[in-house]
Amino acid sequence: MHAPSPSWRRAGAHGAAALMIGASALPCATAQTSDTAQLPAVTISGSKSPAVSVSGWGDLPLAQTPLQASIYDAETLRDQGIQSVRGLIQLDAAIGDSYNAAGYWDTLTLRGFVIDNRFNYRRDGLPINAETPIPLDNKANVEVLKGISGMQAGVSSPGGLVNYVVKRPLDAPLNSAFLQWQTESSVLASVDLSRRFGETGAVGLRVNAAVETLHPDIDAANGNRWLVAAAGDWRIAPGSLLEAEFESSRQSQPSVPGFSMLGDRIPPPTDPSINLNNQPWSEPVVFGANTGSIRYTQAIAADWRWSARLMGQQLRTDDRTAFPFGCSAEGHYDRFCSDGSFDMYDYRSDDERRDSSAAELAVNGRVAAGSVQHALGFGVLATRFKSRFQRNAYNWVGVGNIDGSVVLPPDPTLNYENTNRDERSTELFVHDAMQIGEKLRLWLGLRYTNLDREAVSTDGTLGTDYSQSLTSPWVAASYEFAPAQMVYASWGRGAESDVAPNLDIYTNAGQPLPALMSQQFEIGIKGATEHFTWSLAAFDIDRPVWADFGACDVQDSCTRQADGSARHTGVEAEGTWRDGPWSLGAGLQWLNARRRGSQDASINGLRPVNVPALSFRMQAGYSVPQLPGLTLGATLSAVSDRSVLPDDDETTIPGYAVAGLTAQWVQRTAGATTLTWRAGIDNLFDKQAWKESPYQFAHVYLFPLPGRTARVSLQVNW
Repeated sequence: MHAPSPSWRRAGAHGAAALMIGASALPCATAQTSDTAQLPAVTISGSKSPAVSVSGWGDLPLAQTPLQASIYDAETLRDQGIQSVRGLIQLDAAIGDSYNAAGYWDTLTLRGFVIDNRFNYRRDGLPINAETPIPLDNKANVEVLKGISGMQAGVSSPGGLVNYVVKRPLDAPLNSAFLQWQTESSVLASVDLSRRFGETGAVGLRVNAAVETLHPDIDAANGNRWLVAAAGDWRIAPGSLLEAEFESSRQSQPSVPGFSMLGDRIPPPTDPSINLNNQPWSEPVVFGANTGSIRYTQAIAADWRWSARLMGQQLRTDDRTAFPFGCSAEGHYDRFCSDGSFDMYDYRSDDERRDSSAAELAVNGRVAAGSVQHALGFGVLATRFKSRFQRNAYNWVGVGNIDGSVVLPPDPTLNYENTNRDERSTELFVHDAMQIGEKLRLWLGLRYTNLDREAVSTDGTLGTDYSQSLTSPWVAASYEFAPAQMVYASWGRGAESDVAPNLDIYTNAGQPLPALMSQQFEIGIKGATEHFTWSLAAFDIDRPVWADFGACDVQDSCTRQADGSARHTGVEAEGTWRDGPWSLGAGLQWLNARRRGSQDASINGLRPVNVPALSFRMQAGYSVPQLPGLTLGATLSAVSDRSVLPDDDETTIPGYAVAGLTAQWVQRTAGATTLTWRAGIDNLFDKQAWKESPYQFAHVYLFPLPGRTARVSLQVNW
């Protein structure tokens, strides 16, 4: 939902990301069984770990790079029952909820910072807009980079990046069908087909399709979605590769608003099946998306290649909800009333259009200069973004109640203007990983970004137009003190750009603000032995904060200016152990997040809302020797308490822990057919808790943890 007025803006609706549970992962492409339980990917530190395209270091394996990242492949996500990126919260202690909503797009925190859906998401390494649900049915991997991302992205919030890797044609033929049922009666069916054509298999094609009925255990929240996608490649000649892909998707489902404080108190966790957007006139939120890309890669010499990539994305959204917000009866506009009532608004914003495009030209290679080996990369990235909106409705229609029983009249009058935006950026980047001797590496990265941004109200007023240039450096050193084991230290900067709202209450209305330059220090150690893979990192991120000063109620009474920073200092520890039929993985994040340097001394030293000091994830697996192909799994996910108000960290929601179970049975039938049966129970003990407490757009939100759910599925590969 976009702002119907300068003051208020909807952030989505009720979150439905249940903390999931672990089991084994089977490579879909090969349909091979395993005698050892495989845990969900954590930070991969082994000597044979893959490269992470979002890391910015080309083909260098993640195990050798001085950063923390995670790779989750398609089968791991399927084993966990994860169908959107919000499900990664159950696997990684560094990832958290941030106003996740059933029927709406995913919003995450990384290292305690809310990552920006406009700037912190990538698709095959190119920037996309994630203000839409992004299906995983045609994604081979989801990569999560943790920490400052200034070297990888010209403008992005600190915390990290999420990159979706599209499924591409395989060398061997693949036929795979999948059917899943989940409580209450959601049903998903999908197919995944891959072929190569020609005498030498020079041409490849992969097709994915999925359809799902969405029937969550939430009142009046039924919907549906579908996806069709195709990816092809042409191996023109040795060293020459042309790739193209396209996907189209649609989701229609009512969104489910969050609950809130009742006056000055935190209410006990409510029934997660209650939907406050349950009026006779409530309509679904409809998301449509078309995304495609083309990529050409050409080898120049044995150690050098260049690539050219183009990407386009078109998003169409109809955003509608009966939206509970504030309590005018008691003069509270950041929470509900003491008696459980609230003001209800009819919000409608149809035909929202967000179009993005990106073009990149890059060169990567290796060269020796004396005794130093250089892994070099440089290039240019140009991006364009355009959003177009209509007038919208945000009309008070009466007083509702937290039991969802009050019926109110609609008012779809389009009373408010919206804001259209145009953004253009050109980024120049270069990086160099220098191997000095056998054990020492120095890392240098730099990205220069030139921005041009324009915004204007849908009625043609309140226009802004500004340009800005930013430079984001990154340096690191790593030392391999033993085979497949290394220590590292890094420093980097990230950039964000903002402008003062173009309203007459601001003395600097419409003026660009100095770039927000965050910085991060990180030290870490990671490695792998025969049975154990592990990593440990300590980080310190300092992010500047902008705030409004003055009465902000009449003309020229308000100034937006710098006001200290948010500093997040923390430790991440992750490890995976495997031996025989047993496997165990765990991740822990300790985070000391505090506000500092504000002119309002009362908020200095307070921790941010919705950020736990401790987060823990654990997965265990056991492959039953007596029944080959059967793997049993269990997980535990826990977080500490979280604050609710930005100016009072004594008001909190309690921490909680949830457990789950899974079972997976792989059957090889006569011929080449493989049947994979999966079953899982999430929130095994039906724990009731507030799962998150985001403070968005000057309002407290509380989201209940989804209740116990079950799922069963069958995957057939032939």
